[in-house]
Amino acid sequence: MTMKQTIVTGLSAAALVLASGLAFAAGQYGPGVSDTEIKIGNTMPYSGPASSYSVVGKAEAAYFAMINEQGGINGRKINFISRDDGYSPPKTVEMARQLVEQDQVLLLFNPLGTPPNLAIRGYLNDNKVPQLFVGSGDPAMNDPKHYPWTIGFAPSYRFEGRVYGRYMLKNLPDAKIAVLYQNDDLGKGYLNGLREGLGQKADKMIVATQSYETTDALVDSQVLLLHGSGADTMLTAGIPKFAAQAIRKIYVLGWKPTHFLSNISASVGMVMQPLGPEKTVGMITAGYLKEPTDPQWHDTPEYREWLAWMKKYNPSGNVADGANVYAYSVAQTFVAVLKACGDNLTRENVMKQAASIQSLQLPMLFPGIIVSTSAEDFGPVKQMGFSKFDGTTWVPFGEVVSAAGN
Repeated sequence: MTMKQTIVTGLSAAALVLASGLAFAAGQYGPGVSDTEIKIGNTMPYSGPASSYSVVGKAEAAYFAMINEQGGINGRKINFISRDDGYSPPKTVEMARQLVEQDQVLLLFNPLGTPPNLAIRGYLNDNKVPQLFVGSGDPAMNDPKHYPWTIGFAPSYRFEGRVYGRYMLKNLPDAKIAVLYQNDDLGKGYLNGLREGLGQKADKMIVATQSYETTDALVDSQVLLLHGSGADTMLTAGIPKFAAQAIRKIYVLGWKPTHFLSNISASVGMVMQPLGPEKTVGMITAGYLKEPTDPQWHDTPEYREWLAWMKKYNPSGNVADGANVYAYSVAQTFVAVLKACGDNLTRENVMKQAASIQSLQLPMLFPGIIVSTSAEDFGPVKQMGFSKFDGTTWVPFGEVVSAAGN
């Protein structure tokens, strides 16, 4: 069976178009499901070096609160159990085991972070527990042959890195590139993608790379070394805490490279506004969600509905923080999957529906970008568009690019 859905303003009006002639047997339930409840688990860095992402878990809880107030999913309320793992893989393993074995959740939804998700992927797949719409762009989250219970959501870091490399090759062919990256699969995904995008010119154009550990206090020394390389172009590929440090240090040094910033750290409210326009004007990123600070969206029904949700259900959230748009969108995708499951809420059927999404149009995705999956492709979002920071918001430019051609 396949699923196709367009989510429009007024979520109650959204309709799922299901394959004709297929009826679900009533009451086929997996762990954590009853006639009145769907229990789902989540791990999130509410503390630790990636705690700025904790807004994602809070926003997802707020979205499910709205769904429950509207009557739930086919009459069943979502019980969202979110545990703090501190962005520490051993802690993530502990929390995942607790959620599966003690809390008896149906699945793990959007556990956040590349190292944490890699740490629990084997356990969840061995126990046939869905690791659904993972909060990581690691390409390893799209491996249905070896890990059929793990599915990502965002474009892969490797694809994003290739996008930057292709752009540099075309528009900055003489660039001397420096790269700051997180020393794990997240950062290496960006670096490997950049090399692929630059192709045969990678070794010549990349003049310096420096990595950091998430346990580091600062990245000042790494930025100093990159500055000393003579580079005139910079890619910062890391989480917000360290990206902000790098941007601040670059400004203090008086260094003015053409600066590319990984999408995972491009939040206006979380990173750009606190740093100030003097440090951030002209930076470039690639993204897939509508930027909530971009005034071109503010008169659209999609933005107004998102803002109304923020004010009613997530009033403490920062409307300038794109993480709230991300949480809203991934939660919408998850709800669409649950609706498609009907009364067959087994782990097997959840994965079947999650791998059968056809051209799902989410209101806060950038125009032209859709969500699609298949049994052979567990990468729901495979398109991105460029934006440049003008001191206030990210301004889109150029065409949407697809992973198929990049």
